Amino acid sequence: MKKIKWIALALLGIAVAGCTSSKITATWKAKDEVPREYNKILVLGLIREADRSIQENMETHLVDDLKGLGYNAVSSLQEYGPKAFDKMEEKAAISQLKNSGVDAVITIVLLDKKRERKYIPSTIYFSPYGYYYNRFWAYRTTLYRRIYEPGYYIVNTKYFWESNLYDMSTQRLVYSVQTQSFDASNSASMAHEYGKLILKNMVKEKILQSK
Repeated sequence: MKKIKWIALALLGIAVAGCTSSKITATWKAKDEVPREYNKILVLGLIREADRSIQENMETHLVDDLKGLGYNAVSSLQEYGPKAFDKMEEKAAISQLKNSGVDAVITIVLLDKKRERKYIPSTIYFSPYGYYYNRFWAYRTTLYRRIYEPGYYIVNTKYFWESNLYDMSTQRLVYSVQTQSFDASNSASMAHEYGKLILKNMVKEKILQSK
């Protein structure tokens, strides 16, 4: 019985570890693209949210993840401030980027945000090898709560993101990815998952490489 219990707990741990609130919905890359040696990558968030922390978190986490791969990366908020390029013409903006040594830009755009109301019914799940089945009081308490607690409503916020990688030597689009984030506990955890998710895909698609 102890062996069964530990197997069940191990499977539960794997399931929890595999849970994520973000997923990739679409990707595109330029034909015959190979990893390039960028000297300085700017992460630019285009996020029209009243709460500035969302942009800060999204940029900061992606910058840190890029540094983890060995790239020199900077946040647009830290490098240029919250009004970066707002009143600049294209020529002046490109010139400023090149003068700063930026040779690649990764954008983070919030395409849409939706709130959904979902009903969670009260349900009993059969799991004969679960831990609480092995102990009377744990079994009684768990099932009591599930039987006598009614269903409830939750409100989820879904974020729809798009990130593009531009090579500034040509201003050409090299890579694009769209993702969906849902049930995020906070903007920091969402940003952490987002950065890890898209960079893993960039390495897989041979857009970037671990140095």
